[in-house]
Amino acid sequence: MTTAHHERMSSVDTAWLRMDGPGNSMMIVGVSATATPVRAADFRRTIEQRLLCFARFRNRPVADALGASWMEHEDFDLDEHVKVVVLPGPAGKAELERLAADLASTPLDPRRPMWQFHFVEHYNGGSAWVMRVHHCYADGIAMIRVLLSMTEQDSGPAMGPRPTARRKAASRRAGADVLPVLSWVEQLAQPAEDILENALAEGARLLETGIHQLFHPDRAAALASQAGGMAGEFAKVLALPDDPDTPLRGPLSGYKAVAWGPPIPLQEVRTVGKALGCTINDVLMSTVAGALGGYLRGHGFDTDDLAVRASVPVNLRAAEEPLTLGNRFGLVFVEMPIGIKDPLRRLYATSDTMAALKGSLQPPMTLMMLGLMGMLPALVQAPAIELFSRKATAVVSNVPGP
Repeated sequence: MTTAHHERMSSVDTAWLRMDGPGNSMMIVGVSATATPVRAADFRRTIEQRLLCFARFRNRPVADALGASWMEHEDFDLDEHVKVVVLPGPAGKAELERLAADLASTPLDPRRPMWQFHFVEHYNGGSAWVMRVHHCYADGIAMIRVLLSMTEQDSGPAMGPRPTARRKAASRRAGADVLPVLSWVEQLAQPAEDILENALAEGARLLETGIHQLFHPDRAAALASQAGGMAGEFAKVLALPDDPDTPLRGPLSGYKAVAWGPPIPLQEVRTVGKALGCTINDVLMSTVAGALGGYLRGHGFDTDDLAVRASVPVNLRAAEEPLTLGNRFGLVFVEMPIGIKDPLRRLYATSDTMAALKGSLQPPMTLMMLGLMGMLPALVQAPAIELFSRKATAVVSNVPGP
């Protein structure tokens, strides 16, 4: 009798696994389309060769009293994960949006690896598919890299292996000046047994460098400043009042609407930002705020002097590190001035808000909080998540792609 391979899940990914609820399935949902048709058999073969080369997609998450593990699914059947579907009627954009909405509203089966592709062989002269992956497997940055690896001529995995002990040691030597607070944030993305191993190693390193700290008070002061900054950011977020009640907020039904428009040329956004002394993100966030404000006013809601917050993910992976699966991002709470009707005034107000958040410790602080939630009993997590979710009305995400 063989025993299925299993690996402890990182505390951050455990927190995402636990966030599932009847009103909100915690999935990443993506829609892709090709200009020319793809045969269903070719699509299935691509998934088999280029997705399943990442071992995690053969695993299913299994929760337990102490957290969760990745368990190899011994009865893995690719046909359970790649479904060929036919769109009804004219089989156009509206029908694909409806399929995506239905799938986004349907939880994944926890008895199997929690991902699926629904493939539409004939769509708008080409083909299309809807991808669903539970958020505990990976964040948007990682999944973009996975999807890109499926379309490249080189079929090698887009992500490097987990660092070996030797590479970890070399990394520690090379990054000796990295402050320990952010080092601990890094540990929360590791499997549970690695956290213990690294905690012991980090403790020994701190003992070893204790005398060094005495003779380098500037470094000790910087560490104290950073730790104080993290605590200050936590207190600041806790002190934020709940976002105002608007038609944009309400009980979650579990059903999700999905829609998309034609692409906006990035060069046009860049040109507007450059001409007005703002960034691309300033322009886009201001545009979202204007759209939300216009929607509310169109439904008779008074938006004068009204602002709502968006929770904005921030990637915390180092630019040079090999990309791995899992969740490695924090959040910032961005105030959107939806009550300002004048687009220029709204843009400059948004730009000021975004500038004030540059260099903020909110992203590593929120990642650390997620990691701590994943270590604590599941009953503690739900009220903590609810406390943070009341601080924002929307999630606005910006994931770079081709």
